[in-house]
Amino acid sequence: MPSLKEVRSRISSIISTQQITKAMKMVAAAKLRRAQDSIIQMRPYAQKLSEMLSTVAAGAELAAESPYNQVRPVERVLLIVITSDRGLAGAFNTNVIKEALSLINSRYAEQARRGNVEILAIGKKGAEAFQRRGFTVNTTYIDTFLALSFAKVRTAAEEVMNAFTAGKYDQVLIVFNEFKNVATQIIRSEQFLPIVSAPTHSATKTANVNYIFEPSEEEIITEMIPKTLKIQLYKAVLESNASEHGARMTAMDKATDNAGELLKELKLVYNRTRQAAITKEILEIVGGAEALKN
Repeated sequence: MPSLKEVRSRISSIISTQQITKAMKMVAAAKLRRAQDSIIQMRPYAQKLSEMLSTVAAGAELAAESPYNQVRPVERVLLIVITSDRGLAGAFNTNVIKEALSLINSRYAEQARRGNVEILAIGKKGAEAFQRRGFTVNTTYIDTFLALSFAKVRTAAEEVMNAFTAGKYDQVLIVFNEFKNVATQIIRSEQFLPIVSAPTHSATKTANVNYIFEPSEEEIITEMIPKTLKIQLYKAVLESNASEHGARMTAMDKATDNAGELLKELKLVYNRTRQAAITKEILEIVGGAEALKN
């Protein structure tokens, strides 16, 4: 049985840990509120922009000729892996890294064997994980979440788009956590380039309609496709940002509860140890008194 001093030390340590996890939960909750508002406001815009592009592209031959639509044999692959900069968020980072590795092993094993799979890491945890595994990692944007803004994500998107049109990559995918609620994040892997045609119901209905374009058809398509791609990446980053704070809030809440349970157990141990020590002292006093009598 541990001594009273050891138990007191453990109780003190766990109380300090519980205070820290409570504070981290409150910070995550405050950040989550802002991040959740951002992604909820972004989703309708991103969805409508994609629908508009699908509708216009259904009646425009130029969309198929866009450099971002060019399908080539997949020799070189880029994975945009979005993780967080810090841990203490449960399985948030682990799940994204596992999904990315699963994609590589199942779909791009041959390309990976030749060293033709590269990683663009948004977030430090993903960069560290893939560097340890020997992948070529672009770490230019690992600090994106330090001051998250559309301008920073747009720069990353433009770099990837330019690399694709230059033939450096034949396929680009995004792997990230989609925010559902505080307790649930859904792992997503979306093809970024070449653009995947996903015609909506409205696009199918209007596929045979002759459009009048103002300004020109070429100008509209040329402007909309890059903008849609930038918004797609920004939306994925916002989804991941909200998911991170939700995951951290949940993890810290569970850690606080676990610390409370452990405190209850340790207090029982402390009381039992204290009672045993008192009983032992009483027995020693009684034994000494009996010895004096004899």
